[in-house]
Amino acid sequence: MKKRQVVILLISLLCLTSFKLSAEEKIPYGIVNFPNCVTESKYGKQEQESFEKLRSQMTTLMTDIEKQLNDIATKFNDPDFVDSLSPEAEQEMKSRFQTLSEELNRYQNQYMQVMQQANMKLMQTMNGHVSKASESIAKKRKLPMVVREEACFFYNPSFDITPSVIEEMDKSYDSENKAQMTPDQAKK
Repeated sequence: MKKRQVVILLISLLCLTSFKLSAEEKIPYGIVNFPNCVTESKYGKQEQESFEKLRSQMTTLMTDIEKQLNDIATKFNDPDFVDSLSPEAEQEMKSRFQTLSEELNRYQNQYMQVMQQANMKLMQTMNGHVSKASESIAKKRKLPMVVREEACFFYNPSFDITPSVIEEMDKSYDSENKAQMTPDQAKK
């Protein structure tokens, strides 16, 4: 009788153990690291490049105005130069300094607005690409849900599908760019 109970107990433990292993092997959901998708995918790199070009253009414009302001300020700090100016020329320089200061302030405000808008556009665009790729991966792997990593306090790293999502995004990027190529570009 005791042997039978021991055998039943061992079989039960074996079944429970194998059930637990098979449950762990199946991933019930996917986790995506959104920042990695932005920095590592081809779409993300393209969007970041556009963002940086815009930032660079705005910065160059403001830097030029700052140089002009600094030149005028340097001249005003030189007493010999100021003494050599006629009252009209001095007034004209002050007026130019005031105009440049206002222009720089206006460009700085525009810069902040444009950068915020560009960043929002970048995030919306990337959110769409990540969402589309996540949906595709979820369908392939039969996952009922995919969530952002930021929504989790803890998760098993085996649930991370970020590399697959990035790969899917890159495939989509390549096929989109291939479709936009002219026949001459495709030959190269």
